[in-house]
Amino acid sequence: MTAETTILLSLLIPALGAVGIAVSSRWPNVRESVTLVTAGLLMINVWSLIPGIMDGGRPFVSLFEFLPGVAIAFRVEPLGMLFAALASGLWIVNSIYSIGYMRGNKEKHQTRFYICFAIALSAAMGIAFADNLLTLFLFYEILTLSTYPLVSHKGDQPTVRSARTYIGILLGTSIGLLLPAILWTLSAAGTLTFTEGGILAGKLSGPEVGLLLGLFAFGVGKAALMPVHKWLPAAMVAPTPVSALLHAVAVVKAGVFSITKIIVYIFGIDFLDAEPSAAWLPLVAAFTVVAASIVALRQTNLKRLLAYSTISQLSYIVLAAAVLKPLSEIGAAIHMVTHAFGKITLFFAAGAIYVASKKTELHQLHGIAHRMPWTMAAFTIGALSMIGVPPTAGFVSKWYILGGALEAQNYVAIFTLVASTALNAAYFLPIIYRAWVAPERPLPESSPYRNHGEAPWPMVVALTTTAALTLIFFIYNQPVLDLEAQLVGRNP
Repeated sequence: MTAETTILLSLLIPALGAVGIAVSSRWPNVRESVTLVTAGLLMINVWSLIPGIMDGGRPFVSLFEFLPGVAIAFRVEPLGMLFAALASGLWIVNSIYSIGYMRGNKEKHQTRFYICFAIALSAAMGIAFADNLLTLFLFYEILTLSTYPLVSHKGDQPTVRSARTYIGILLGTSIGLLLPAILWTLSAAGTLTFTEGGILAGKLSGPEVGLLLGLFAFGVGKAALMPVHKWLPAAMVAPTPVSALLHAVAVVKAGVFSITKIIVYIFGIDFLDAEPSAAWLPLVAAFTVVAASIVALRQTNLKRLLAYSTISQLSYIVLAAAVLKPLSEIGAAIHMVTHAFGKITLFFAAGAIYVASKKTELHQLHGIAHRMPWTMAAFTIGALSMIGVPPTAGFVSKWYILGGALEAQNYVAIFTLVASTALNAAYFLPIIYRAWVAPERPLPESSPYRNHGEAPWPMVVALTTTAALTLIFFIYNQPVLDLEAQLVGRNP
């Protein structure tokens, strides 16, 4: 099978899986088997591309010309390969977790849930392998629309209201800002194709560069730069597997992936580095990192705390990309992986706590580790990775981001990394202390969850797997580093 066929199958497998899920809706075991088989086939298919990309291959396939000189087309390059491999691999784990969560929580509309999840993964593959801005925009919008039913899953009035905030901000920013940025780029450069070194050098200069960068940065609302971040806390009304999809597997990763790809392949890091009008982006990213961390520090609900933590961690990636040095660009790519492993673990743990005990607030977590040791051990590993403590994955990406900041002598980025690390510790360590050291606060005797233990075993298997990946990546990360070094033509 050719690499070109493999690219198309990466989009078709989850789409066909969605059809299979719909057909088997009357038989839950079959439906969930279809989900797992589809996820496994997608991962095998996507990961089969890795050796060729590691050897310098850049397979390309074009479907049809949408505008003169602009086709719906796909090309695999190192950054997209990483995003696709990450999303396809984590879909399997998320699907295992979802089975335990949806059944353990007796959720309604489970078939719709699995269908929309599969469509979202198909859209994520389209984003990952997009050869140009138009293709990326098309699948970016499909991802937004396919996740709306997931966010509004409960269907009650507060949930639907929050889901409208979610889709309103994401569609508003993409249509109102991202689309004009794409059209401006086409007018200025005559092409929308992602190209090594960028396509805008000599085509724009001065304040125009900073303005276009602003349209892209805020138009990609999924990256959650302040002030277009409010969709993300609003989306916390969704079931926890959806939160994991939003925060770790596809949605927010699509945002920071898109911004990084635009910086590297549309502007070009050398071109942006020479343009003073682009210097505002690291400042906005740094503000978002610190401000979101401070807001997280004030939260009392576990999922909202994790939501603001995600906003902060996403801006690490934007900040690293905006530092415009080879080490920081590698760090931005690596942080997509380390954040995914750590944050999906944290959301898995939060969902397990809810299913097992119906606890959602921080003050309810006293002593919970004694009843849920596997869950809280995984939570502890994920939290330490968010802080950046070795031997967890988060240390690796922060090391490269800091290296790039030092190379650029960007003291704003250096201060931001130090300050946010301290803030991360300030809101995660008390949770760990409560869970492991503080005496338990039992539920009322009338509560059916008073003597709870761990969540259903599929959930525990999933969260311990991602926690293990968070530790393993600290030791075994060289293939990812080698792949992303190709992004900037430099050995890690």
